[in-house]
Amino acid sequence: MESNLPNICTPLQIACTGDARHLPIKTHSVDVIVTSPPYWTKRNYGVANQIGDEATFEDYVGAFQGILIEFWRVLAMHGSLFLNLGDTYSKRNNSMLNLPFQIADVARKTGWIQRNLIVWNKSYSTPSSSRRRLVNRHEFIFHFVKSNQYYYDLQGYKDRFGLDDSTSDVWNLQMTKSKTKHLAPFPQELVERVLHLAAPKAVCTVCGKPATRMTRATDKLNPNRKQAVRAMELAKQHGLSKTQIRAIRSVGISDRGKAVQVQTGAGKNREAVIALANEAKEALGGYYREFTFPLWETLGWDFCSCGSEFRCGVVLDPFMGTGTTLRVADAMNLSAIGVDVDTSHFYLDD
Repeated sequence: MESNLPNICTPLQIACTGDARHLPIKTHSVDVIVTSPPYWTKRNYGVANQIGDEATFEDYVGAFQGILIEFWRVLAMHGSLFLNLGDTYSKRNNSMLNLPFQIADVARKTGWIQRNLIVWNKSYSTPSSSRRRLVNRHEFIFHFVKSNQYYYDLQGYKDRFGLDDSTSDVWNLQMTKSKTKHLAPFPQELVERVLHLAAPKAVCTVCGKPATRMTRATDKLNPNRKQAVRAMELAKQHGLSKTQIRAIRSVGISDRGKAVQVQTGAGKNREAVIALANEAKEALGGYYREFTFPLWETLGWDFCSCGSEFRCGVVLDPFMGTGTTLRVADAMNLSAIGVDVDTSHFYLDD
């Protein structure tokens, strides 16, 4: 339900030449950053002092402190950073360097809060001549925030990508063919998933508060789960009421759990709620827990009352490459800024 969203400004797509360490962007003006920086020694883009061309991996990791400080500057307090990083091997002894985790450690020391480590499981792997290790088929996507009050729309993400895959931190994504000679594009679906999770649809131009989705739990369960289907059958068979179902959610899996949430007054309903939940538990047996994971529905959107104009969310890719992030943002009615030291691979139209 999008009907009560406020009017927002027309989204803009801006691509420019620049350095991720010195972004031509106003402070706190970006809502989400999604990017894949050049990996160490993997690509040479023919630009002096480029990221990824450092003499040692220690220098590469060190360079990220300045990058992460600049990302912090341009990102709003409710914003998110999604950083796609791959690893490489030492030229000295063929040991994996664990560069993504070293950079994540730098991020945390710089003040970033890590909320997730997403595994991008690739649909195929590049052939390897090595006979003494397995072929790499995954990369990492780190989700960092500046504050625990960050914008996040898990319900919108579930609505778009389905019930079974939406809560997993493993993303099975196919690669997208590039129209240019750029060697390292990432899938459009990767960007789409990130933006459904973290890009606000509308942000107040005065107070900077994003509109947030209002949701409520329903009495329905995930029809794709056999256990949930059986739980609904048992509930119908035993004539369980909506009040009993709500009591299950309130109490939780344990006997007492969160019963206080549906109380009125000074806890006087606690025992009544527990009694209702126990009745349901006796009828449902082991399928009782299924009703602690109900489906949710959107009621509308909650936004500030400043009475000002609202802008759409702003997405930044400071290593934009071919412009995948900008194209996805454009399709989702979001503004986007792309920055790169080499814009020759960029294209906006499909």
